Amino acid sequence: MAGDKVMHISDGEFDSKILKSELPSLVDFWAPWCGPCKAIAPVIDELAAEFEGKIQIFKMNVDDNPATPGKYGIRAIPTLILFKGGEVVDQITGAVGKSQLSALLNKAV
Repeated sequence: MAGDKVMHISDGEFDSKILKSELPSLVDFWAPWCGPCKAIAPVIDELAAEFEGKIQIFKMNVDDNPATPGKYGIRAIPTLILFKGGEVVDQITGAVGKSQLSALLNKAV
């Protein structure tokens, strides 16, 4: 459920790949049973290609990795959180359109 530019991440990798990254990162908190998560997946794939080299995009399965979503207060999915310099820049919850997600990513470029 992810294009070749979208990487999967686990609780154990989160600090090194997101918080300590030189590049801004978008994390899509999702689950395989989530309809809205499936609905926005193609948009996430498109944006990963468009922002390649500027922002890295990850998906985190909340069922397999409960610690990180708990730490960031994820109560609904999909929730997308944008990180830069180890800090949360912004977040969006729910299946939103490409223009809204693109505007979110542009905050970190």
